[in-house]
Amino acid sequence: MSDAAGTHPADSHDRIRVSGAREHNLKDVSVEIPKRRLTVFTGVSGSGKSSLVFGTIAAESQRLINETYSAFVQGFMPSQARPDVDVLEGLTTAIIVDQERMGANPRSTVGTATDVNAMLRIVFSRLGEPRIGSPNAFSFNVASVSGAGAVTLEKGGRTIKERRSFEVLGGMCPNCEGRGAVSDFALDELYDADKSLAEGALKVPGFSMDGWYGRLFGAMLPMEKRLGDFTEKELTDLLYKEPVKIKVDGTNLTYEGLIPRIQKSMLSKDREAMQPHIRAFVDRAIVFRTCPDCGGTRLNDTARSSTIAGRSIADVCALQISDLADWVRGLEAPGMGPLLAKLSDTLDSFVRIGLGYLSLDRPTGTLSGGESQRTKMIRHLGSPITDATYVFDEPSIGLHPHDIRRMNQLLLQLRDKGNTVLVVEHKPEMIAIADHVVDLGPGAGAQGGEIRFEGTVEGLRGSETLTGRHLDDRARLKSSVREANGTIEVRGADRHNLRGADGHGVDVDLPLGVLCAVTGVAGSGKTSLIHGYVSGREGVVAVDQGAIKGSRRSNPATYTGLLDPVRTAFAKANGVKPALFSANSEGACPECKGAGTIYTDLGMMATVESVCEVCEGKRFAAEVLDYTLGGRNIAEVLDLSMSEAREFFGGSESKVPKAAKILDRLIDVGLGYLTLGQPLSTLSGGERQRLKLAIHILEDAEIYVLDEPTTGLHLADVEQLLALLDRLVDEGRSVIVIEHHQAVMAHADWIVDLGPGAGQQGGRVVFEGTPAELVADRSTLTGEHLAEYVAQ
Repeated sequence: MSDAAGTHPADSHDRIRVSGAREHNLKDVSVEIPKRRLTVFTGVSGSGKSSLVFGTIAAESQRLINETYSAFVQGFMPSQARPDVDVLEGLTTAIIVDQERMGANPRSTVGTATDVNAMLRIVFSRLGEPRIGSPNAFSFNVASVSGAGAVTLEKGGRTIKERRSFEVLGGMCPNCEGRGAVSDFALDELYDADKSLAEGALKVPGFSMDGWYGRLFGAMLPMEKRLGDFTEKELTDLLYKEPVKIKVDGTNLTYEGLIPRIQKSMLSKDREAMQPHIRAFVDRAIVFRTCPDCGGTRLNDTARSSTIAGRSIADVCALQISDLADWVRGLEAPGMGPLLAKLSDTLDSFVRIGLGYLSLDRPTGTLSGGESQRTKMIRHLGSPITDATYVFDEPSIGLHPHDIRRMNQLLLQLRDKGNTVLVVEHKPEMIAIADHVVDLGPGAGAQGGEIRFEGTVEGLRGSETLTGRHLDDRARLKSSVREANGTIEVRGADRHNLRGADGHGVDVDLPLGVLCAVTGVAGSGKTSLIHGYVSGREGVVAVDQGAIKGSRRSNPATYTGLLDPVRTAFAKANGVKPALFSANSEGACPECKGAGTIYTDLGMMATVESVCEVCEGKRFAAEVLDYTLGGRNIAEVLDLSMSEAREFFGGSESKVPKAAKILDRLIDVGLGYLTLGQPLSTLSGGERQRLKLAIHILEDAEIYVLDEPTTGLHLADVEQLLALLDRLVDEGRSVIVIEHHQAVMAHADWIVDLGPGAGQQGGRVVFEGTPAELVADRSTLTGEHLAEYVAQ
């Protein structure tokens, strides 16, 4: 380890001191981080950056803050164990701005998540005409309620009760309950009109007419009649009839229509808790359409009737935020200057952070990981809090090189307010602004977890660490590019901000048989074009940025299906059942039920999590661990890294070809350092995305659509990813990549660039051609930055 900075702060008031950190793969790490400076943490994926910054420093800060609350309040908060570290000194309040997507609550929008809606509601309650009430009258999350109730009064020394009427005026549309959309059933997904019930007309999972369902339906409806010939009453009874008691073969049963039964048995459950075939059916059968009463605005007629300068609150929430900022600046209202100034400043923050193309009514569930992270930043930019520790997880995600410069300015702005800014990053453009750099490594997983360098960016550049050696890496334009062997035609694409030169939608031909990069600034229309018009086509596999859902028991081995052939191999080698080698089935430790940990509920105190003393965290029953394959038991196999497991399952005594094939792909995408049994909840966003990529590559599809596959990749690993993409194309596949990384752009055979700006200023194809032609042309923001990149 070297220190090129030369000096360290004098005392704990000016530094965060970490001594003996052992969280995850950290190896007794000790480091001193200067306060009120911007420190960037670098290193390959899995080197321990997140374990140090998030798992140790930020986690302990938040745990200590939670301990200041009463035991009663702590009972409602998630339990947090003390990180495995000897000493932590100089901590300040940690504010985490990570890349986790914001919740998909249908009532949550960009406006509600940033408190901009709250300010707008006050503005409309005071300036709107006609005046309709308090700010709640403009809220789509508050329903209008009227009624009467008894109140107790003191009159003339006597206690009397009076009945009084009351009214709460809210802005919620009563039809869609503030969601902006109403759900309906696609009837052709419920039944086949050309068949009878006896012939299996119902398409709903579990509704077989062979069992008691057949007797139940037969008591109410004609079983041999084609559903297309049903009378209106028969079809109503089949689909909508309310529960009614009937007697079938002497047994009392309840009959109800198909739709209310589905609503109770399927739709009442959380989507992620459904079995895959049930979830697939629900996704097909339930369709959402814009609420006819409110037109998707979520607001009732009264809320929409009040206007300022001819615009209702629904109208202004639908504006592009950059346009809304201009509209607010045009308002003149004596006595409301401070509120309007605060509102304008917040809206301007969206523009400065590169999100001016969003609208306040955009549901938060539709934001990408990068957009979610920047939206969270809005809450903090105007905060009066100083001397806090802001922790960022790859803030460059989803950002075009043009936008990265603006993000850098915002990070420096937070620092200059007197805050400590800690950033986990891979992009050289963001590393360049650091006051201090901490590089971890030398490798990933068990080969990482050490401090390899501390000091300045220049010091890092001159060091012999992996990051230092690759800091100035630049991909070159290819001397020759592949020729397309076909195209995917997109015609008239007009989703969101997409618009052609004639204003009637985008027309573009995406080449097949090559590596095609789709580029443009954030909000230019890349996702709308590709995921809206290409991803759903036959033969296309799309790997987006959606998070992997799983319980605390899920790990790479279970998620990828790798554990299935492994269990079978263990069972065959030992002459027992495969279920014994599942911690979620017969092989589970009887004490912790295969969880590896015991959760103790202490009533109003926080739940305590401790390692199971019976299995010592191995998750399996003791007798299961007596069975081995190639000299290892199942728990020892799950502790192997992907690379170690690949070697193990290629051995003569432990050969499992199916497992080896899956491991080859996991190693190809740069995940060789992960262990088979590592909980999915501990993986970074980039690791989860590459895990999904490995799974989809195994599907052997014809066309792959990848959404920023460089997310979370170290500079040294980008080359490995490019080699993988080349191999896919050389094997006869087509690869379409939505990317901001210039190394991928330079390596592509064809580029489709959208822009010229974001939102209303974007949505057009501004360039189609080879990377060399884009660089020579330099007519777009992407062209300018790529030309600058390859020239360095």
